[in-house]
Amino acid sequence: MAKTDTKGETARSSRVPRRTTSTAASRPVRRAASAKTEAPYHHGALREALLQAAERVLERDGLAGLTLRAVAREAGVSHAAPTHHFGDLTGLLSELAAVGFRQFNAAMASACDTATTPLARALARPKAYVAYAQAHPGMYGIMFRTERLDYSRPSLHEAAEASFAGLANAIGAMRQEQISGDALTLDQGAAIARAWSMVHGFTTLLLDGRLKDILERLPEGTTAERLLEVMLTAPITAKLPT
Repeated sequence: MAKTDTKGETARSSRVPRRTTSTAASRPVRRAASAKTEAPYHHGALREALLQAAERVLERDGLAGLTLRAVAREAGVSHAAPTHHFGDLTGLLSELAAVGFRQFNAAMASACDTATTPLARALARPKAYVAYAQAHPGMYGIMFRTERLDYSRPSLHEAAEASFAGLANAIGAMRQEQISGDALTLDQGAAIARAWSMVHGFTTLLLDGRLKDILERLPEGTTAERLLEVMLTAPITAKLPT
C-alpha cells in the first residue's frame, strides 16, 4: 500500500506544476491580444488618423453615416478621441472639408502642370474638377455643404480661399489679365461666376445621373468629358433680344 500511495502522490505532484505553468502562460497572451486593439498613435498622428477614418466612413456610408462614434470605431480609438480633437461633428466636418479642398486644389494644379498647350491648360482645371468629384463624391459633397461647416476655422477658410484663388488665376490667364481676389471688376466677377457655375452645375448633374438622357442621345462613344470639352470651347453665340 505504501508503494501505491507514493506513486499516487508523485502523479499528483507532477500534474500540479503543469496546471500552474499553463495558467501563467495564458495570461500574457490575453494581455498582448488586448494591447493589440489599442492603436499606438501619437497626438498629431491620431488627429490625422481620425481624418483619414472620417474620409473612409464618408465615402462608404455617406454623410448620414458619418458620426463621431463611427469615426472612432473606424480608427480603433476611444469614443472620446474625435471630440477631444475636433470638438463636435461640425468641427470634424469642417476639418474634413479642408482636407477635401486641399486634395481638390492639388489635383487641379497637377493637371495644369502636365498640360502642354494653351488649350490643354485651359481645359485641365475643369476636367480635374469633375474627375475629383467622380473619384471622391462624398468629400466633394461635404465641401459644398455650407450649412454643415464652420468657415471660421482657419484650415477650412484658407483651403477654400486657395481654391477660389486658383479659379480666379485660371480665369485671369484666359482673359490675359491679372485678377486680384480681393477686388473684382463686374466683368471679372461675371467671368468667374460663369465658369464656376458651368463646371459645378455640370458636375452636380453628372453625379446625380441627370446627364444620362443627354449622353444617350449623343453619337455613340461620346463621353461626359467630351461633352464638357465642347461646352467649354463653344463660342457664346446667343443674342440678347432687342
